[in-house]
Amino acid sequence: MRMVSIASGSSGNCIYIGSDQTHILVDAGISNKRIMAGLNELGLAGGDMAGILITHEHSDHIRGLGVISRKYHLPIYGTRKTLAGIASCSSLGNFDRQLLKPVDPDVDFMVGDLKIHPFKIDHDAADPVAYRVEHQKKCVAVATDMGHFDEYIVENLKGLDAVLLESNHDVRMLETGPYPYPLKRRILGDHGHLSNENAGRLLNRILHDHLKKIFLGHLSKENNYPELAYETVRLEIDEGDCPYGASDFSISVASRDRMSDIVYL
Repeated sequence: MRMVSIASGSSGNCIYIGSDQTHILVDAGISNKRIMAGLNELGLAGGDMAGILITHEHSDHIRGLGVISRKYHLPIYGTRKTLAGIASCSSLGNFDRQLLKPVDPDVDFMVGDLKIHPFKIDHDAADPVAYRVEHQKKCVAVATDMGHFDEYIVENLKGLDAVLLESNHDVRMLETGPYPYPLKRRILGDHGHLSNENAGRLLNRILHDHLKKIFLGHLSKENNYPELAYETVRLEIDEGDCPYGASDFSISVASRDRMSDIVYL
């Protein structure tokens, strides 16, 4: 099993996860050209994909969906309300709506030999989910665009071998930055985005001996810096109640404009 971030940030998101037999994308919020370039670096083509998991209908998660759907006719998985939002999105152009495959939170389904577990997150979208993906005894997750975490989120992120977790903003940068007040309140609210500090606090709850890789993702271009997210999360881990230190784990920031390292599990 392997996992790589093709792009992750407030301007666009696309994550590859696959086994030897089955290859999927989580979100398609960048251009088809960039998605294909990323897949080519993995020795894959668009036609090799078995499907696309969509977390929610915001443009930074579906921007490239129209082109890739028309070109490769890939199944598109998401909750019913998310798929309704995609179907009504005029910017995606025409594509075969029969490709839209509804899923339910907390109900597992298979894509090839990958077991997919969608779970609810709180974000200002129709019905957003994060995804946990398992193959044999390995398990990874992509969890972004959530305003807060609770015990339900923690339980769904336990026992992972790799995770891409939102570390969207620095609270002080956001509060003192140029965004209008309502937008600041939205981002900081329970249906907004996870801050650097909260990403570290969530990691404190899910760290374990076999967690091989942590990607910090979905960084805001205006309200964060990769170095700041990295150091803040590390500090939260080092000062937290868990028995681990940040140096016990491989932590890196997923970039908005280049691929991450490939994680092999």
